[in-house]
Amino acid sequence: QVQLVESGGGLVQAGGSLRLSCAASGRTFSDVTMGWFRQRPGQEREFVAALTGSSLRTSYADSVKGRFTISRDNAKNTVSLQMNSLKPEDTATYYCAARSGPIIATREVSFDYWGQGTQVTVSS
Repeated sequence: QVQLVESGGGLVQAGGSLRLSCAASGRTFSDVTMGWFRQRPGQEREFVAALTGSSLRTSYADSVKGRFTISRDNAKNTVSLQMNSLKPEDTATYYCAARSGPIIATREVSFDYWGQGTQVTVSS
């Protein structure tokens, strides 16, 4: 079992930055591939970014490439999502997710554990 708790959401103006964090507990964190997903109003949850336990492999959605950066600190059992140049269309509830093993994944069904989500609102 892995427990995930997100933090760092809030309200920001377009062009601004936010940093989301996710604290994990319950198993060896370095064995777990971590991801961020988001659910925009009226839409299904979608992939944002993922990072393997070793940080050797990352994956990003095209919509956030060059603006968002996923990183992790295995010593602190945390994963972060640095979001820069935010746009109103980035407004969503952001979810931290985890899956066992070293294989990168981008599909929601590939992740076994989920946080409760944190709201990000970008005003124009």
